[in-house]
Amino acid sequence: MTDDALVEESFEIAWNTLEAAGELRDRESAATFLSSKIITMIRRGEKRRLLLSNRAIDLYRQRDPNVTCLA
Repeated sequence: MTDDALVEESFEIAWNTLEAAGELRDRESAATFLSSKIITMIRRGEKRRLLLSNRAIDLYRQRDPNVTCLA
């Protein structure tokens, strides 16, 4: 699997999970945040898509809601 496909699949899992839970606030900011976190983890060598998506979800849930984007 290419890194681009890995980003896309991991992002889609994270996005769908947060959307189904009703946790997406500012959609543009959320998209930037999730993709940035996933790309950073891939650059550090992580290739497991479920770990990437779950970690991005956890980081999104832990972020300060008063900050628009921490990317």
